[in-house]
Amino acid sequence: MFRILPLDTPTLGDRSYLVHDGTSAFVVDPQRDIDRVLDLAATENVTVTHVFETHIHNDYVTGGHALARATGAAYHVNADDPVSFDRVPVRDGDVITVSDTLRVRAIATPGHTFTHLSYALQADGEQVAVFSGGSLLYGAVGRPDLLGPAHTHDLVHHQYQSAHRLAADLPDTADVFPTHGFGSFCSATQSEASASTIGAEKRTNPVLTQTEQAFVDELLAGLDAWPAYYAHMGPANSAGPAAPDLSAPQRADAEQLRKRLADGEWVVDLRNRVAFAAGHVAGTLNFGLDGSFATYLGWLIPWGTPLTLLAETPEQVAEAQRELVRIGIDRPAAHATGDPATWAGDHDLETFPRATFADLAQVRHHRPVVVLDTRRKLEHTENHIDGAVHIPLHDLPQRLDEVPGGEVWVHCAGGYRASIAASLLAAAGRHVVAVDDDFGKAAEAGLPVRS
Repeated sequence: MFRILPLDTPTLGDRSYLVHDGTSAFVVDPQRDIDRVLDLAATENVTVTHVFETHIHNDYVTGGHALARATGAAYHVNADDPVSFDRVPVRDGDVITVSDTLRVRAIATPGHTFTHLSYALQADGEQVAVFSGGSLLYGAVGRPDLLGPAHTHDLVHHQYQSAHRLAADLPDTADVFPTHGFGSFCSATQSEASASTIGAEKRTNPVLTQTEQAFVDELLAGLDAWPAYYAHMGPANSAGPAAPDLSAPQRADAEQLRKRLADGEWVVDLRNRVAFAAGHVAGTLNFGLDGSFATYLGWLIPWGTPLTLLAETPEQVAEAQRELVRIGIDRPAAHATGDPATWAGDHDLETFPRATFADLAQVRHHRPVVVLDTRRKLEHTENHIDGAVHIPLHDLPQRLDEVPGGEVWVHCAGGYRASIAASLLAAAGRHVVAVDDDFGKAAEAGLPVRS
C-alpha cells in the first residue's frame, strides 16, 4: 500500500509531496526548508530515494538539490533545463522505477514554463495519480506569463494543450496533486478545492470545459501583477541552492537599530497591525507574521537591502527566517526581541490611528482627506471608492511622492496591506490613518463605490 503525504506551505500557497510504499519514498517539488521533509520521512520510517522537480520554480527557492545531497537520492530535473549542477536528466516518456510497487512517468506539460514536466504515478500496475506542478491545478492552471510578455502567447496555448493531454492520458479516477493553486501567485486563478481527480477537473476546470480561444481570452484578462522577487527565483534554482542556515542572526540594541535605520536599512516589525499602530519605533515597517509576510516583504524590499527583524519572541524570529529562506532572503542582518519600548531606547514610540470604513464616511463630511487604495489593479477595477487615489502596495515604495499632501486614509481589502502601506507612509513623515476593515463594508457605510 502506498501513501501520498502533502507538505503544505500556506504562506506561499504551495504544496510539496512525499510518497512512499512503506520503505522507499520519493519527493516532488520540496521547499527550501528540507528539515520538514526529513522529519516526515523519519516519522514514516522510509528512505527518500528520488526527488522530482516539475519545473524551475518561479515563486520559491527549491530544496530539491539540498534534499538530494542530504539523502543521496537521485535528483530528477528536466534534461532541457539549463542548470549548473549534476542531476538525473528526465524527458517526456521516461519511466523511473522507485520500488517494486511504485513507478513514475514523466509527461511533458509546457505552459507554466517551456520545460515543465508532470509526473504520473503508477502503483501496483495502476495509474493512480499525477503530480501536475504548475500545469493542471484545481479549477485553474499555472500562470503562463512569468517568463515575460514575449512568451505569454505561446505558453498560454501550451497550457491548454498540456491540460488536455493529461486529461486524455490518465484515467478519470487518477488523483491530481498540483504544487501551486493554494494561494500562490503562480496560479492564474484561485480555487477553494483541496483535492480533485482528473474526472472532476474535466467537469469543472475552464481549461477542460471551454474552447481554446475562450480559455485563452478569459485567462489573460484575469492576470495581475506577481511578486517582484520572482525574478530572482529562477536563477537561484538553476544554480542548485544549498540548505539554508536557520541559526539566529546577531542581536541589535536600540542604538544599533537607530543606526541601521539611519543607514537606509529595513527594520521590520513582525507584530500584528493592531500592536504596531499602537506603538512602534519610528521608521520601522510593519509586515506582520499573521499575514502573507514573506510574499509582501519579498515583493517590496529592494533586493539585497540589509534586513533586521523585530519580534516579541525568538520563536517568531525563527518563523520569519524560515519564511524568508523560502524566497531566497537567507540571512537577516540582525534581530531584536521583547517590546517596542526596549527597541526605542530613550526615544518616544510613534503611533497612528486605525479606523473603519464607517469612520471614513463620517470624517469625509467634516474635512477633506486623501483616500489611498493599495489593492492590486484588478481589485480596484472591479470596484473602488469614488475619488480614491490608486497605488498598488507593490508600487508604493517607488511612488510615495505621488500620494497627495494632507491626511491619508489608506485601505486595502482587509487591513493587512493597509498596515504595510501606513508604515511606509509614516516612515516618510506622512499623517496617516490605517483603515482596518473589510472592503465589502465600504458601500454599507455610505461611501460612493464605483465599478
